[in-house]
Amino acid sequence: MATSATAARHMVALPYPGRGHINPMLAVCRLLVGADGALTVTVVVTEEWHGLLASAGVSTTLPECVRLVTVPNVIPSEHGRGADHAGFIEAVSCNLAEPVEQLLDRLVLELGRRPEAIVADTCLQWAVAAGARRGIPVCSLWTQPATFFLALCHLDVWPPVDEGASEEELSCKSMEQYVPGLSSVRLSDLKIFRAWERPMKIVAEAFANVRKAQCVLFTSFHELEPSSMNTIAESLRSPIYPIGPSILRAPDKGESARDEEHRRWLDAQPENSVLYVSFGSFVAMPPKQVEEIAVGLRDSAVRFFWVARDRATAGLREKCGDKGMAVPWCDQQEVLSHPSVGGFLSHCGWNSVLEAVCAGVPVIGFPVVWDQLVNARMVADEWKTGINLRQQRGEDGIVSRAAVSDAARKLMDLDSDAGREMRRRAAQLRDASRGAVLEGGSSQRSLSGFLEDLVDGKLEVAESSA
Repeated sequence: MATSATAARHMVALPYPGRGHINPMLAVCRLLVGADGALTVTVVVTEEWHGLLASAGVSTTLPECVRLVTVPNVIPSEHGRGADHAGFIEAVSCNLAEPVEQLLDRLVLELGRRPEAIVADTCLQWAVAAGARRGIPVCSLWTQPATFFLALCHLDVWPPVDEGASEEELSCKSMEQYVPGLSSVRLSDLKIFRAWERPMKIVAEAFANVRKAQCVLFTSFHELEPSSMNTIAESLRSPIYPIGPSILRAPDKGESARDEEHRRWLDAQPENSVLYVSFGSFVAMPPKQVEEIAVGLRDSAVRFFWVARDRATAGLREKCGDKGMAVPWCDQQEVLSHPSVGGFLSHCGWNSVLEAVCAGVPVIGFPVVWDQLVNARMVADEWKTGINLRQQRGEDGIVSRAAVSDAARKLMDLDSDAGREMRRRAAQLRDASRGAVLEGGSSQRSLSGFLEDLVDGKLEVAESSA
């Protein structure tokens, strides 16, 4: 939709430095430049992330009008950051703002004018103020579900949690109340975060600042979370634009030979017979839990394709038996779309959930942290396209092999009423996701509306916010 009004327009994108944030930000940048051929976007990443994106082949697949620029590595390395996640959040909060603001000022000098907008991850709580000081509109990008956004808007009603409290005390009756405005998310789904004292203060600051942003973009789409989208639109003074599903296609990484082996194995399996298993790139599980999952899958007699990433795939292959295949990497979207794949055992990270939705594949949720708990709740309780295994944990916090086996058999049983119903609902969401991005679809209209509002000056920085 390039016009004279949008000629030579420039935006700056500020992703949060984590894979679950950078990938959807890059997907959104693709959408923006695809909708406006005269737009260029500068994406700001750390030097380490620039190298990671280059080694993964991502940077070479971006459109020419999306360029990466770097700031120094002023935060802990991506490798092993899970060992001190709270410290990582603190470093991003305290150390990243200054070099990013210095880069913004250099970009202004290079361009001879200010960028038309900054698209900043909502979790960068300093970004809105940085834009306001320079008179640049800030469009806050939320890379998790709108439902979780709404839950965080109600931080004031989350009950306090004693770090030493037992599971029984944390699961008291009051914790089973629903979060205001949400029909499937309980306070008990959020109780784990109350122990993260400093990170939660940063989140609270971010959600105070997001109300000062000129707008909020969502990687979800309206039909997937209509109630949450409507409630957010009514509660925020700034407009919201659901433009998803925004997911980034993984490059081949030069592993075509291994990919071909994967395809041959999948091609040899009956339609809808394979359970795809992946717990993302960040989630770590105790060895005992990995053992229970592997044995449970073997006992289920269900065919499965397990992406173990950095885990020992050889050891998993021994536990899997002849029904399963364990590999270190695959193109997840391609595998989920394969005709033989009929289910997904997932940690329920939002990008994985969106990919399952787009593929029409039902999910067994194995959530561990953050929005994953809410995502698994929505899958099982709201959309009814899967099973939530978190509620099957024993006193030691481990989900048993029997629970894993039962869930796999239930989800993959093509002849059962439950299995057919989950597949029917998953297919409905798949069709809705495809319709949203077509010409005239809800997300396509929202994306066009966002760019038009930006061109028309409806998202300018108010004088009082500078």
